[in-house]
Amino acid sequence: MGTHTGEAPHEVIVIGGGHAGLSISYFLKIRDIDHVVLERGKIGESWRSQRWHSFVLNTPNWMSILPGSSYKGKNPDGFFSVRDFIRSLDAYAGHFSLPIQEHSNVVECTQDEDTEQFLLTVLENGETRHYRANQLVIASGTMNEKRLPSFASDIPQDILQVHTTEYKEAAQLPNGAVLVVGSAQSGTEIASDLLDAGRQVYLSTSKVPRVPRRYRGRDIMDWLNAINFLDMPTNAVRDPQVLEIKQPQVSGVGMYGRTVSLQSLAQRGAVILGKLNKVKGSTVHFQPNAALHVKFADSFSTNIKDMIEGYIQHNALHSLPVEPDPADEPDLTARCASTTPSLDLRASNITSIIWATGFASDFSWLHLPVFNEDGNPEHTDGISPVPGLYFLGFPWLRKRKSGIIFGIKEDAEFIAGHIANLKEA
Repeated sequence: MGTHTGEAPHEVIVIGGGHAGLSISYFLKIRDIDHVVLERGKIGESWRSQRWHSFVLNTPNWMSILPGSSYKGKNPDGFFSVRDFIRSLDAYAGHFSLPIQEHSNVVECTQDEDTEQFLLTVLENGETRHYRANQLVIASGTMNEKRLPSFASDIPQDILQVHTTEYKEAAQLPNGAVLVVGSAQSGTEIASDLLDAGRQVYLSTSKVPRVPRRYRGRDIMDWLNAINFLDMPTNAVRDPQVLEIKQPQVSGVGMYGRTVSLQSLAQRGAVILGKLNKVKGSTVHFQPNAALHVKFADSFSTNIKDMIEGYIQHNALHSLPVEPDPADEPDLTARCASTTPSLDLRASNITSIIWATGFASDFSWLHLPVFNEDGNPEHTDGISPVPGLYFLGFPWLRKRKSGIIFGIKEDAEFIAGHIANLKEA
């Protein structure tokens, strides 16, 4: 495969061999549509290389299953460890004989002006290969480049800085306290992991919702599915800020998981701080909004429970009593929130910082007119303005649940239908 010219094209090339790429491959396979899935590492590489040792999924096992399969274990309300989930991805690809090509990193994608075929340059086990495709699915997700604030470079050199993609366990960090920056899913879980290891934790928070792990005898995800909370269509969202809200804090750690709240972390010894916004020398400065973040999270949990109560009453359901859950008790005065405006890292014995500041998208290899003025991929329900080019595995791709494994089946089947229709046209 030395050149693009003369290369027999695939009908479809899928970029990314995680749960999204495997799901679309399944639907293409059962439609007998020629395709190949190119994965930069091994199947589910991000799950393998960007998770810490104690990581578990936060959706129950029955929801963490890919299309064409069902959960057959003994613990449907339990939670996959990252190792078990990776094994399930490998088994899934093998069971359905999906055409996955590992260690194939796409470094450039263009389009032939005459044939309108997609032209891919791929580093495959260290060698350059070229591919053509009539249609292209980008299922590599939006979490492919770690995001750090600009002032991270101002942190003193003797303070170890680690992004969540690099954190594995507390033992990899030097002795001393740890500042975790970011209180979404990864930040709170890593803070909890550090507390379990006996570390002093300072948590710089952000505006993140939370939900109780269980309510009236059922997992919260079961309820959210029942009340159609997860099925809100993206095109029905009127407030753009809704699309920016992070996934609610909740944990799968433990037999039936556990509720995670800022106040519960504070009760375990974490210092709850506002959003980090400035570094000067060895001093880090915080916005005075920790209390607002506590109250926002509590309010979200209360609103979700009110929605569930309304659903129970409307459908005259018999439900179990509300079980005690101290971590879900609202901190009405936000007394768990520190008002500390700044910390001297050295005086506080903070020897490491974990940046739980999320990810950015790197589509620098994609040389096609599919980006909006903000540089983000443009699409409607995963269908790009370029005929034959699709996106899959993005948050809010088509619905609220698009950002979780449970939502991938509907999205992948929808995109596969469009691919089949274009192929037949």
